[in-house]
Amino acid sequence: MIKFLDLKDQYYRIKGEIDSAIHDVIESSAFIGGKFVKDFEAAFAGLQGCRHCIGVANGTDAIEIAIEAMGLPRGSEIIVPANSFIATSEAVTRSGHRVVFCDCGPGNYTISVSDLAQKITPRTSAVIPVHLYGHPADMDEIIRIARSNNMKVIEDSAQAHCAEYRSRRVGSIGDMGIFSFYPGKNLGAYGDGGAIVTGNDALAAKCRMIANHGRIEKYNHEFEGRNSRLDGIQAAVLNVKMRHLEEWTEKRIALAARYHTNLRDCTEIVLPRCESWARHVYHLYVIRTRCRDELAQSLKNGGIETGIHYPIALPRLKAYQYLKTPISEMNAIAYDREILSLPMGDHLSMNDIDEISGRILDFFNNAATTSKDRY
Repeated sequence: MIKFLDLKDQYYRIKGEIDSAIHDVIESSAFIGGKFVKDFEAAFAGLQGCRHCIGVANGTDAIEIAIEAMGLPRGSEIIVPANSFIATSEAVTRSGHRVVFCDCGPGNYTISVSDLAQKITPRTSAVIPVHLYGHPADMDEIIRIARSNNMKVIEDSAQAHCAEYRSRRVGSIGDMGIFSFYPGKNLGAYGDGGAIVTGNDALAAKCRMIANHGRIEKYNHEFEGRNSRLDGIQAAVLNVKMRHLEEWTEKRIALAARYHTNLRDCTEIVLPRCESWARHVYHLYVIRTRCRDELAQSLKNGGIETGIHYPIALPRLKAYQYLKTPISEMNAIAYDREILSLPMGDHLSMNDIDEISGRILDFFNNAATTSKDRY
């Protein structure tokens, strides 16, 4: 079997380092705050090219805290992509704002800058571009549009650790960036975890206070905050994994290149596109095909796991029917019926990629496809 994701395999390869790090946390009793969290925050801030990093409980909290720290007008509109995990939009509404869905562009599936410009109203206060699947959104255009309309920019970099836009690390370009360390991410903890990064001293201080009960010092609280702290064990695990992240990222890029070489002549699929200005870190390797369900079943029958990210575009979810978002012309709606995530990660070998590619090509060679199935 070729697994979509294999966290156990990764653990066994760095078992000694991980076990030692967890042992050190337990021996020092630094479970909340302390050295391991401080070390992680300093290292991750440097990794992403930011002055500040605030470790929090998860990526969803990171978005909510970032929104709250901005002090945006209550009930204002925040624009998010229609193709993302619900955490992006959920954080907007849970923070007391109105979510507005923007279409994704073709190829790399990030937010469409042309549609973004069309979605802005006098009530718009911010945009949350998502660096989806590990590919950066077009940040120069997003920043230009946002600044000309007095909007804030929060980068959702949950899937894009070490991704780059014009040689700048994502998360460092907008007003703030957020990251998730959910176990399946390129940099994943052994539980939940998240972070906020920024170069703004005041925003960093506000985020840190919000995440720790509005605390100035022990038992002295300026306002009501929340309990959203990255714990010491997760920080220690992440400190170990950060040492390997660049190697793992380069491997993902090489595996993606192999997929591309193997599949580029198959007219029944659309391969992910990497723009010339981007470093795509391939959190997911997502193809499109009009035979998505049939191909997925064929691969499953052959012992190859796949995924769909995401099978229902956000505006189509029951949770957002009250918005009555016009969806008939959206790329995101057409794509959610075609996208298929192939296995991707440092657990795979080039031979695995060749086997997966071969089975895909065999499927289309043997399937009764017609011209309407080709792109």
